[in-house]
Amino acid sequence: MNRTSIHQLGRHILIDAWGCSSESMNDPKLVERAVLDSIREGGATLIDMVVHQFSPYGVTATAALAESHIAIHTWPEHGYFAADIFFCGDLDPNKGIPAILQTLGSTHHDVREITRGMPHAAMTTPPMADETLSS
Repeated sequence: MNRTSIHQLGRHILIDAWGCSSESMNDPKLVERAVLDSIREGGATLIDMVVHQFSPYGVTATAALAESHIAIHTWPEHGYFAADIFFCGDLDPNKGIPAILQTLGSTHHDVREITRGMPHAAMTTPPMADETLSS
């Protein structure tokens, strides 16, 4: 699909980051803070959050947002984490990137953005009205 001809419904940021200390990658409170700081900086609304500490090491944090989600998965043995920030609507997910990178202390990172949506041609019917959804 030609990504320039889509009806944009959201923006999805993918982050690969490395050069982090194994201690920070294995600290569930720090990973949680990175997600919360990213939510605040991005202007998003937190619905629920789950943080899980793996054994023997590693942390996953996922936040359900009114605008979609943020997730971080760490590999302390590699000083690496993967994160994604997916926002629908008018919010800019790029505003949440520095909070994650700074809080978790990566020395190197790669950031990619994917426009989420569907081709304009696939939009053959108008969006549902609110009253249609509530019945």
